Amino acid sequence: MRSAVIVFPGSNCDRDMAVALETVTGQKPHMVWHGDSELPSGLDVIAIPGGFSYGDYLRSGAMASRSNIIKPVMDAAQRGVRILGVCNGFQILTEMGLLPGALMRNSNIHFVCKDAELDVVNTDTIFTSGYLENTPILTPVAHHDGNFFADTYTLDRLENEDRVVFRYRSEINGSSRNIAGIINEAGNVLGMMPHPERAIDKKHGGTDGLPLFESLLG
Repeated sequence: MRSAVIVFPGSNCDRDMAVALETVTGQKPHMVWHGDSELPSGLDVIAIPGGFSYGDYLRSGAMASRSNIIKPVMDAAQRGVRILGVCNGFQILTEMGLLPGALMRNSNIHFVCKDAELDVVNTDTIFTSGYLENTPILTPVAHHDGNFFADTYTLDRLENEDRVVFRYRSEINGSSRNIAGIINEAGNVLGMMPHPERAIDKKHGGTDGLPLFESLLG
């Protein structure tokens, strides 16, 4: 499986993401700089990692969504390439318009950094087939702008179309309906605030993120 990690100024989870992908695939992912205008050929997975792209100026992910590499990523998504956006990556995906809604400032106005319990609401996706439905998993969160917001019509549509993939088991940041991760209509783009790439090694506290990357192998 050929993969790539998009790197922006301010990315700080790009190496964690690369390690997770290499652990599962046995191949080092391509590290693609935001200023590039092309992606490597034959990619199966593109990961947009966490961090503070462009210092989170304007809005989190807003400036990154205008980078040179974004058009090739958009084109890849339309071709069915699997796109995983984590934390800042989720924010970027909403700013790109690949996913609905927006990630706002946490409701308590504080940076949240802890392990969070999630329910895997939908295991019938290319990202979550390795999980048991509604079985709690423990995944680190670390964000200041993780409060997922969408209007009632959009939220109902996400629910009715089984596009809510992860849900916090308790209130974390004020997210509407405790939503922690969603997919697009085609099912090949996932955005989530928790960090599965930080939960792939028992020595680091747990392996509940590993099934997500294993699921990508198909």
